[in-house]
This record gives sequence, structure tokens and C-alpha cells, in this order.
Amino acid sequence: MKLQLTMEKTATVVVMTAYFLTPFMTSAVNLIIPAIGTEFFSQTLLLSWLVTGYSLATAAFLLPFGKLSDIIGRKRVFIIGMFLFSLFTLLSGVAWSIWWMILFRICQGIASAMIYSTGMAIITSIYPPHRRGQVLGLCTAVAYIGLSLGPSLGGLISHYFSWRVIFYLTGFASVLATLLAAWRLRGEWTGAKGESFDFQGSVCYVLALALSLFGFSSLAQTEWAIYCLCIGLVLMVYFFVYESKQACPLLRIQIFHHNSAFAYCNLAAMINYSATFAIAFLVSLQLQLVMKCDSYVAGLIMISQPLITALLAPLGGYLADHFDPRVVTSYGMALSAVGLFSFSLVTSEMSLWLIAGSLAIAGAGFALFAAPNNSAIMGAVDKSDYGVASSIAGTMRNIGQSISMAIVTLVMSVYLDGIDAVSYNHMLVTCFRTAYIIFTVICIAGVFCCRRGKRFETKAEVVNQRS
Repeated sequence: MKLQLTMEKTATVVVMTAYFLTPFMTSAVNLIIPAIGTEFFSQTLLLSWLVTGYSLATAAFLLPFGKLSDIIGRKRVFIIGMFLFSLFTLLSGVAWSIWWMILFRICQGIASAMIYSTGMAIITSIYPPHRRGQVLGLCTAVAYIGLSLGPSLGGLISHYFSWRVIFYLTGFASVLATLLAAWRLRGEWTGAKGESFDFQGSVCYVLALALSLFGFSSLAQTEWAIYCLCIGLVLMVYFFVYESKQACPLLRIQIFHHNSAFAYCNLAAMINYSATFAIAFLVSLQLQLVMKCDSYVAGLIMISQPLITALLAPLGGYLADHFDPRVVTSYGMALSAVGLFSFSLVTSEMSLWLIAGSLAIAGAGFALFAAPNNSAIMGAVDKSDYGVASSIAGTMRNIGQSISMAIVTLVMSVYLDGIDAVSYNHMLVTCFRTAYIIFTVICIAGVFCCRRGKRFETKAEVVNQRS
């Protein structure tokens, strides 16, 4: 019993540290991109690959590493991922050109895929179902604390020292977390030991998802994005046909066909991110371009969403342990819809307090959605599929984020193309309203999706069965 408690505490600390560092790094990089561009004399399009390359690599490699961890061990893949994340974070800090930095960021994204595909699987392997939700809630909370501190702390470090120091500090913190995991995390967890790894299917999947996500998110920006999207979709169809004929596939198609709870929970995750991910982007534009707030004031207002999410995420996990997660996630999705609808009333003279309040409502909705939905996803599969399930959940998140930004860029291309400077702000507000209405409708559809699938046992029911 004492060994189990020690294992639980160590795993929780290590996973929470990883879940803090990766989003912190992501949000900090978004802030320091102008400083990087100034030092390397780089154009905006090239600089965007510091973000795009990282996110595409993470999304594309999640499933292959999830399956690999089920075969060779989740702890092993997690520790290797932490080591590589540390290495390429430090290398990004000493990058001598923009091209090398983009390469290091892509490698950093691959390492993040190793972390995200195994972190939730390790927690699920250690904690029993009736305690899992609260721990996943804590992991969600620290992720949003990292997301919140990235712009503020990163901006402070960059202002007084250098943008490179952010990479040094994050890299050294990652090294310490890696050493802690290697030293204190005992045992190993596998679910498909002895299976062969589907290398051909993995290559096909990585290419298909990377091309599809890049093509879809760039439809309004480049003419050849449509060709990338079409090639990616063709490869994805081939991937599913190929996988259905393999004895040891990368992805068992039956995990969706015969498991409605798993399918609907992942669909709900994709819908939620599709509806909510672009909020920060839209609000940032609204505050700085339309309402003429400086970046400092805009940052203070925008921190309300991740801060509320970080504070309430443990509550969402606690509720998931004591009530049916489907009910908790549906309330969270509904609350997000309320926040999105309040943004659809946006005007150029909208109160800053109203904006902060709407962000807080959306943040509370996500807090009630994220941990319960992750708990339901992991509780819907057998132990043999924990790595794959964790990876699919992460992939749904990335696909949802890409869809959210693609909707924004498409709406902007419709409303803002050819608009003169006099009408620009007015049409920008109209563009915001349209995007928020679309996102509200998507979120409402997600409420009904949350209610589908099987009912999950609560903590009280588990205790009663044991007694």
C-alpha cells in the first residue's frame, strides 16, 4: 500500500511537471516570436513555422508513439520524450539561424507527442477509475497555469534578459523532471507487449494527418493548400483500409465501431476545441485592434480564461469521480456555449469587464469539460489501449484547434478581403460576431454529443459494489 501511494505521488508530480512545461513553452514562444524575428531578420511567414511546425509534429506523431508505448512501455517512451524535449529546448536556446530553430522546434514537437501520448496513460494505469478524474483535473489545472504564465513570465524574462533564457530555464527544468522520472518512477506499464509495431501504417498516418491539418488550416492563405488537403485525405482513406487488414495495426478500427462511449467522447473533445480554441486569438484582436488596448492591458484581461480553468479544473475532475462524466461534460459544454454567445454581442465599445466575464465563463465551461471527458475516454477502453486512447484524445485536440483557426481565417477572408481602411474596424467586429455565432452553434451541438454513449459508474457505486 505504501509503495502504491509513493508510486502515485511520483507519477503525479512528474506528469504534472511535464504538463506544465510544454504549454508554458508554447505560449511563451507565441509572445517572443517578434524578438526572434528581429534577431534572425526573418519574415512573418517563416516565423509562423516556429508554431506551425511544432503543432503539426505533435499532432502527427501522437498516435504512433501511443501505440509504441503500449508495446515497449509507457514509462520508457515518456522518459525518452522528456529527455528529447529537454535537449531540443536547450538547442532552441542556442539556435544560430531561423532554419535551425524551426528544425529544433519540430523535433521539440515530436518529443511533446511522446509526452502527451503517455502522460495520461500512466496516470490511468496507476489510479483506479473512481480516483482518476480528480488527478486528471489537477493535470489540466497545471497545464492551464503554464499556459497562463507563458506570456507574462516569458515576457518578463525576455524584457530583462533575452528570449533565449526562456529556453534555457525551461530546458533545465525539463532535465530535472526527466531525472526525477528515471530515478523515482518504478515499474513499467504495457498493454500490447509482444505485438509488432506497424511502421508502414505509422508513416502513412503521419503524412496523412500532417498534410490534412496543414492544408485545412491554410485554405484561406495559400492556393496550394487545397492540394495538400486532398492528398492528406486520400492517404487517410488508404490508412484506414490498410489498417483494417493488419494483424497488429497501429489503430484498431473496432475501437470506434464497437465502443460508442469512446467515439462520442473523442468527438465531443474535437467539437469543444473547434468551438473554443480561437477565442484567445479573436479577443486579442478585438482588444488591441478595435478597442485600442495596449498589449499589457490585453494580457491582463485575457489571463482570466486560463486562470479560471486552472482554478476549477480540479473541481471538474472531482465531479467526474462522483457523478456520470457525461452529465458533467455536457454542463461544461453548455457553459462554454453561454460564454461564446455573450461574445457574439461584441461591439467596438464593449466593456472590458464584460469581456473578462465572458472569458471567465468560457474558462469555467472548459474546466468542467476537459478532465471529466479525458477520464471518460480512458475509462472506455481496456488497459491494452491506454496509450492509443491517450494519443487519440490528443489528436482530437489538435484537429479541433486546426478547425477552429481555419473557421476564423475563412470568415476573415470573406469579410475583410478588399476592405478599405475606413470600414476595416466595423467589418472586423462583424467578422468577430459571425465567428462567435458559428462557434456557439458548434458548442450547442457538442452538448448533445456529450450525452451519447454508455453511462459510467460513479465513485459511490464502485464503493457500494465492493462492500
